[in-house]
Amino acid sequence: MARRSKPSSSKAADAPPASEPTDSNPENSQTIPTNGPQFGEPTPTADPTKFSVKHGSDSQAYKILDSQRGSLQPRPFPIASEAEPRLALAEALGKKGADIESAITRAGQIVFHSVGDTGNTKGPHDMELVADKMVSDYNETDPRAVPSFLYHLGDVVYSFGETEYYYDQFYDPFRNYPAPIFAVPGNHDGMVAPNSPAESLAAFLENFCASGQAPHRTAESGGLARTAQVQPSVYFTLEAPFVRILGLYSNCLEDPGVISDQGGTYPSLTSHQLTYLETALQRIKKEKFSGAVIIAVHHPPYVAQTRSPKLIAGRHGGSSLMLKDIDTACESSGVRPHAILSGHAHNYQRFTRTLDNRQTPFVVAGNGGHAIQRLTSRGMSTLRTPAVQTPLSNGNDQVVFENYDDSEYGYLRVIANQQQLRIEYHPASDGEAAKTPDDSVTVDLATRKIVPYNVPELPRLS
Repeated sequence: MARRSKPSSSKAADAPPASEPTDSNPENSQTIPTNGPQFGEPTPTADPTKFSVKHGSDSQAYKILDSQRGSLQPRPFPIASEAEPRLALAEALGKKGADIESAITRAGQIVFHSVGDTGNTKGPHDMELVADKMVSDYNETDPRAVPSFLYHLGDVVYSFGETEYYYDQFYDPFRNYPAPIFAVPGNHDGMVAPNSPAESLAAFLENFCASGQAPHRTAESGGLARTAQVQPSVYFTLEAPFVRILGLYSNCLEDPGVISDQGGTYPSLTSHQLTYLETALQRIKKEKFSGAVIIAVHHPPYVAQTRSPKLIAGRHGGSSLMLKDIDTACESSGVRPHAILSGHAHNYQRFTRTLDNRQTPFVVAGNGGHAIQRLTSRGMSTLRTPAVQTPLSNGNDQVVFENYDDSEYGYLRVIANQQQLRIEYHPASDGEAAKTPDDSVTVDLATRKIVPYNVPELPRLS
């Protein structure tokens, strides 16, 4: 698919002379080398008011896909050469990465953002609300509270992960975000429009999976500073002080999320992701890693249930078979995550799963900028929380629907230290000056129980 050139708001100072894409040469796909990884713009720029490339209607494409819904299959994707593809935060930070990791360790905690479903086909406003609120967290006076990265939960670009929309839906909204952005693909990142020659995940791989390549900017960045991310695969382990995030690709179906061939149900897939998950969990056990373990996957294992005839609240369902795959890997390795983060459903939902005397938060944060979805409509019963979700139980566990927000855009702020994992939900409408979360949950790493948060001491004023 041809790449469209985009306007450049600024150029990084270290960029060598290069033939950048221009309107007279829209096919130019030359990458632009840099002296190292780069993130936000050197000088913050104003929010755009409109897209540089108008997004065409996808109604006909969805009409065709809807007619094929019962026969659609997941699409194969590149398999990593190693059983557990890994990336350390320091590698993504460049020459100063080791020093930055050491500073995080000395500070005693790490903070990072997480959100999904940021791409928007209508215009930049809703995405900018969330991005600007996250950027405001970098103004913290306590350096221990400053985030180290953003972990994107998928659906970076709508509707079919097209290269020509990467500037408007990813690079421009996050142009002032001053830290690395990692991601697992969502279904829209892997979808291919009917009759399109595009390859599934092509643009995602180009912009997020540049492992082994010299630092560079892609044509999609339109001259903005951010360089392509160096993830080793669409599924991988991100290692950082106090936390390991195990990212899974749940493929391109609208529902359900799929991470394996499900015993032959999906012949286009393999069991490589299950091998990866088992390998990553076994290494955690072998190394006696004592930090927080998080699984990140686009499709949520759980979504809220109602007592109405329409059992599923909202438009997207859960992925019970995917959760069964995850459970199998956890049981095989003897290690379970402290939390599971997802997107896909375009709202915020939080669940607590109690299994084998462990309490695990399952958090859906799919309200990053694309089309908020209400969980109820006229004629449906009111959703009150907390509420036991009996239909979601596998018979050995209990699932409680704890909280939700189906009217605002927002994001997660996650804090991990030697003892606890805290997940906060912040709506963008609170404004950049508000730092109090609307919802939060804290897990004790050793007991794997939900506990009150041990608030760190504030630094002394000099």
